[in-house]
Amino acid sequence: MSASDPTSPAAPAAPEAPAVRRLFRDTDSVDDLNRLARNTAMEPLGIVFTEIGPDYVRGTMPVDARTHQPYGLLHGGASALLAETLGSSAANLCCAKGKVCVGIEINANHVRGVRSGTVVGTARPIHVGASTQVWDIRIEDEAGRLVCVSRLTLAVVPKV
Repeated sequence: MSASDPTSPAAPAAPEAPAVRRLFRDTDSVDDLNRLARNTAMEPLGIVFTEIGPDYVRGTMPVDARTHQPYGLLHGGASALLAETLGSSAANLCCAKGKVCVGIEINANHVRGVRSGTVVGTARPIHVGASTQVWDIRIEDEAGRLVCVSRLTLAVVPKV
């Protein structure tokens, strides 16, 4: 039998790729997040949200006098602020109605110094539960090299 023979058995169908389930509400946008950042610690540091993916939130921060420590390197506290901003914003995008996420613990490992340019942070979920969330935030330089890795734990509480 040949492949063109109508009596030959059909080839098995290729499995369909699993649908990527969007973690976040469809109603929120990067513009919404950037509007919420006005008049906050994010604004003077130049932190800008750039992307909401199916399971991540991404943003940038300049490395300049606003974010330097006294030795001319990116300040670890600025990296931690970027990490908490991205992680807590992502967490709140997937909170149930009437709930809000608040940070209860953050750690940051600074693995590479940066003197100038822009860093890019990406927050991805480790655990999204009804009472807690845990997020992994990776900050990279413009060459894609890891600068800081952070883990943020948040409590899910009633919105007041």
